[in-house]
Amino acid sequence: MTEMLTTDFMQRALLAAVLIGITAPAVGLYLVQRGQAIMGDGIGHVALTGVSLGFLLNTSPVWMATLVAAAGAVVMELIRERGRTRGDIALAMLFYGGMAGGALIIKLAPNGSMANLTTYLWGSILTVSASDIVTVVVLAVLVVAITVGLRRQLFAVCQDEEFARVTGLPVRLLNLLLAVTAAVTVTVAMRVVGLLLVSALMVVPVAAAQQVTRSFAATQALAVGIGVVVSLGGTTASYYQDLPPGPTIVVLAMVLFGLIGLLAVPLARRRHGSGAAARDLRLPAPRSGSDPAGAVPDDEQRLSPGTSLAQ
Repeated sequence: MTEMLTTDFMQRALLAAVLIGITAPAVGLYLVQRGQAIMGDGIGHVALTGVSLGFLLNTSPVWMATLVAAAGAVVMELIRERGRTRGDIALAMLFYGGMAGGALIIKLAPNGSMANLTTYLWGSILTVSASDIVTVVVLAVLVVAITVGLRRQLFAVCQDEEFARVTGLPVRLLNLLLAVTAAVTVTVAMRVVGLLLVSALMVVPVAAAQQVTRSFAATQALAVGIGVVVSLGGTTASYYQDLPPGPTIVVLAMVLFGLIGLLAVPLARRRHGSGAAARDLRLPAPRSGSDPAGAVPDDEQRLSPGTSLAQ
């Protein structure tokens, strides 16, 4: 372990892994809640074109991928607003066009090759440079500020757009902001996890946390914790076992999902039994005057284990 921490490239890789473990589930939680779990995969396809443009224009592939992915995410959100029938076809064309465009453009770049794209598709701890770390840190801070600072507003929009609109929230602006944040998260994660697998890190930790948590805030905290654990574990395993980091991180996330699922069954039974006993013994009592409705804050809504946050 000491040897790993003394190498510069592993220090950068571990820092990137921590930031990815935080940002990916933090954004993925909102995408899962609104039924857009696959959106990260689509953004990854579009970001590939940005990576290729970066090589073609001799600029930073990460920043160019961020700009192109953000533009693609905005288009996806606008298509979603217009309906599902033609929207699905348009989104499919956008996804596949992004992948094909990236493969074609990289061939036009003077120093570009498919090998350059491979490191972005699957991730590589050896290619995380000092300048990449600066970019990742800046983008990760932005993502965390949005997902945590606007947690209540984003929750309200993802839970019920019509209700959020009635309450005066800028629904379209928040939807576009969430789409751009998801795009930024994809580009943050592509250096370690890879564009093809980043969606899994946005979804699997959230799905694992949902099995044992009962509120939005608890799900968010546990999902981020799981993301950090599997990102660090996968990066460390890739160093010692010479494994690709992206697939290793995702496999660890899937394994953890299965283990939590095994624990969730007896936990749910215990909660059900204790809840039934409490209902049998509980006597009617007047509600507190400070909270006449007995409601909990929007982002603290109680959820049944294993159910969707949108329910």
